[in-house]
Amino acid sequence: MSEPLVITVPMRVLAQVDGPGSSFEGGSVADVVPDLSEGCGDDPSWICERVTDWTNSDSWGSAADWFVAKPFAIVITVVVAWLVGRVLKAVVRRSIERSMTGEAGHVRQRIQGLRSRAVEVLAETEDPKLRAEARAQTLITVSRGLISLFVWFVAFLVILGIIGIDLAPLLAGAGILGVALGFGAQDLVKDFIAGTFIIIEDQYGVGDVVDLGEATGTVENVTLRVTKLRDVDGNVWHVPNGEIARVGNKSQEWSRALLDLDVAYDTDLDRASEVIQRTAEAMAADPEWQQVILDTPELWGVEAFGADAVSIRLVTKTRPGEQWKVLREMRRRMKDAFDAEGIEIPFPQRTLWIRRDDDGPIDAEAPAPADPTAEPPG
Repeated sequence: MSEPLVITVPMRVLAQVDGPGSSFEGGSVADVVPDLSEGCGDDPSWICERVTDWTNSDSWGSAADWFVAKPFAIVITVVVAWLVGRVLKAVVRRSIERSMTGEAGHVRQRIQGLRSRAVEVLAETEDPKLRAEARAQTLITVSRGLISLFVWFVAFLVILGIIGIDLAPLLAGAGILGVALGFGAQDLVKDFIAGTFIIIEDQYGVGDVVDLGEATGTVENVTLRVTKLRDVDGNVWHVPNGEIARVGNKSQEWSRALLDLDVAYDTDLDRASEVIQRTAEAMAADPEWQQVILDTPELWGVEAFGADAVSIRLVTKTRPGEQWKVLREMRRRMKDAFDAEGIEIPFPQRTLWIRRDDDGPIDAEAPAPADPTAEPPG
């Protein structure tokens, strides 16, 4: 006589096949196997199913789900979010640094139009490289913040789903709130978008001297929302990025010192030009100024005929933001050279005529008529 075949079926399977008319000896399946949906929900976790099978109790299964399965899933979500954030930040950082390194080299190529001494000065100071590094650090900081915000927001939504919170009403409410905030904060959004392009396009950075229309000064800080700069009077201007219509950067890559020198009309222009060129070249050769002046000063010639003088223009390429210091020293040296060579720097001259109704015009240089009320001499 053969032994009966014994088949072991998990009780959760019996619970799933239980239905109207399903029964076995001793009663229906529902009398023995608890309904998993009561303790574990409609989508039971693996741990909840196992504990319910082992203990035949939905209470133990629910407790295992809340105190073991869900915390474990939350921890896994946090770890994955942290790893994804780290990887994305590393990729973005490497991409930005590689891009900035290539751009610094491109800046050096653009400066090759200057003479060899200018390239040597910039190579020693590494101005393009330092500026690229500062810009890269700004972009990396902004990118890291955006990546962290996105990754942890997604992780937060996943954790809410693990806990069992219905995300549909939450997302709908967040969408309505976002639309309302968008209408109420249009200027703020405009500032952030403009600030992003200012940083990406490298329109200016900390230390640059810029003209923003309403304010001109040295940039002290640049954020996605506002630019802070200080003018020559010491005033600090906070300019929203969205209100900047145009930017004049006076200290990017290299600057130019432009000097118009006035000489009298009777001055020998060739001699004056020779004195100006010789004095400017001597200053450029001065060891104190060799690292500031990037190129041999250029005499462009007669610029204008004024009411009192003839203007001769001199231009010099300098390191970024150093043009004003060069101009002050250049003016001092030009004054000394003109005095030594006897070249006149004219002052405003006018011929004055005084008109009288009875006797007609009188030359202002003629002696004034005697005062009839004055007492006679002696």
